[in-house]
Amino acid sequence: MALITNRRSILMGAGAITAAAALGLNARPALAQNSPKAGGTFRLAISDFSTADTLDPQVNEYRFMMHLQYQLRNCLIEVGPGGVLIPELATEWAPNADLSEWTFKIRSGVEFSNGKPLTAEDVVWSLNLHRGADTISEAKSLMVAIRDITVSAPLEVRVTLEAPNAGFPAILSMINMLIVPAEDRAFDKGVGTGGYILETYEPGLRSVVRRNPNYWKEGRAHFDSIELHCIADINARTTALQTGQIDAMGFVDTTTAQLLEAMPGMKLIQTQGKMHQGFCMNVTDPLFRDRDVRLAMKLAIDRDEVLAKVQNGYGSIANDQPLSKAYPAHYSGLEQHSYDPEKARALLEKAGVAGLTVPLHVSELPFTGATNMAQLYAEQAARAGISIEVKREPDDGYWSSIWGQRPLFATRWSGRVNEDAMLTLAYSRESIGSWNESSWDNEAFNKALVAARGEADDTRRKELYWECQRLISEDAGLIAPIWADFLDATSDRIGHGEIANDWDLDGARCGERWWFTA
Repeated sequence: MALITNRRSILMGAGAITAAAALGLNARPALAQNSPKAGGTFRLAISDFSTADTLDPQVNEYRFMMHLQYQLRNCLIEVGPGGVLIPELATEWAPNADLSEWTFKIRSGVEFSNGKPLTAEDVVWSLNLHRGADTISEAKSLMVAIRDITVSAPLEVRVTLEAPNAGFPAILSMINMLIVPAEDRAFDKGVGTGGYILETYEPGLRSVVRRNPNYWKEGRAHFDSIELHCIADINARTTALQTGQIDAMGFVDTTTAQLLEAMPGMKLIQTQGKMHQGFCMNVTDPLFRDRDVRLAMKLAIDRDEVLAKVQNGYGSIANDQPLSKAYPAHYSGLEQHSYDPEKARALLEKAGVAGLTVPLHVSELPFTGATNMAQLYAEQAARAGISIEVKREPDDGYWSSIWGQRPLFATRWSGRVNEDAMLTLAYSRESIGSWNESSWDNEAFNKALVAARGEADDTRRKELYWECQRLISEDAGLIAPIWADFLDATSDRIGHGEIANDWDLDGARCGERWWFTA
């Protein structure tokens, strides 16, 4: 069986390992400033959290949980800068001839924080948490493609799929795919193979971890301890950074980013990634069942004004599609949706709903500035005869009780590891009722998506993903006016290497990757 690096021509489009990554974990990008130093307590403010947070790998809805989980646990595969897949608990992986079976070699000599050695059985049990009718996993729609997971040899796991999938290994890098001890459902104890060990965990408030002295990964986990602090209010987070109460924060307010960067001792990290911000229509709601109405809503937003006034230029114009230029299969050939209130008005008249009134539910949890964007959208849409009633919702519980539950609501997607994961989670038939926020079910889309998974030819697979994006832009409930850059801010005492762009704060792995320079 050939290693995956020998199938590069087939799998590069799905995020396969590059030659540099195949050299192992010691092959690191050039450092941005100085060499890593050990020591100190890293204090990080997180804006996205819930009092109902849990360390169950099946449920990781909030940024707080992502950071804490990555501090405590590992996946089989890690996403590095540029979307490169790096071996983590799996040292290598390879497919069979038709891409319907993947074999993963498991790293030897790794221990969980309770002293238990990592085995292939732990991997099988952990992955199976996300399968079956009873799973509560957010990744359930991705894992239905698996027929079986078995221990094929000591420290070797084989995954058999229902159909070929060129990009399957990338799925095992996602935050839900953390490896935990087999048969141990005491998830909130935080047992894992990661760089830190849990000391304190108060959902919705804070967590404290200390460095794992037996961490297997060389050149990582530099801090003595890490404190995560839940601070939803943007002004409070910014003040905490300015006064030295914290060392870093994500989701910087774009309206004050330049002022913050100019302050002594502050550093702004701007990263172009996969994040789109905007609004979503539930296509099963009577308000938005008509395709013409959905298109009218997309033509009633002035994207240039949103980028300038809400995002302050920290981003670029989007086109109601979920794949940015950070994805290899981004489709730049789509006809651009531009602000056209007269055409929007005509579409509403055609649909028999001239003078449409719609509620727009929003909070600052999806993204900082969401309320301002909603109010600006309401002003712009009024010129098309659309009355948008902006309804401000509490941050706590937004993802569970508002997002995907109302006819029109604010949304944010930071992206996923590859095209298949993003499109499957957000738009596939399998995800309706979970991550398919608009409840959109399009037969042509579903067929193209399935065909893309099993397509070994890069060019043909890309064309299928283009078709998926065209259908979403023209028919689905997504109103995505902009690609938003990730904006993080730190003390100038923080050192780091090349920043990953799959999530904010260095792929949500800053606790493992960053260090104090002094």
